[in-house]
Amino acid sequence: MLTRMLCCERIAYPSAMLQLVRNACTNLFVGGLSYDTNETVLRDSFMQYGEIIEVRVICHHVTGKSRGFGFVKFTSEDGAASALKEMDGQVLDGRNIRVHQAHKQ
Repeated sequence: MLTRMLCCERIAYPSAMLQLVRNACTNLFVGGLSYDTNETVLRDSFMQYGEIIEVRVICHHVTGKSRGFGFVKFTSEDGAASALKEMDGQVLDGRNIRVHQAHKQ
């Protein structure tokens, strides 16, 4: 919760801390994905909100099947914020998806 507040207020911090906060604001977690949703579908659904750096659908390491969630990383905070606002709760491949800011752990 602290990261989200710091991101929006742009408080001056050492560059390493600022980079961590900035990554959290441009990286979105997308949950509730259909097991058939791939990275191309996810990218196409989010690209209208801004330039995307990376899209990942997380797959099981043995079976290679989707685990039902992924990440979309934008170049700008504005693009990520727009996507978060517009895509949370929308239907993608027949499933209601959940979109949240991703936080590094």
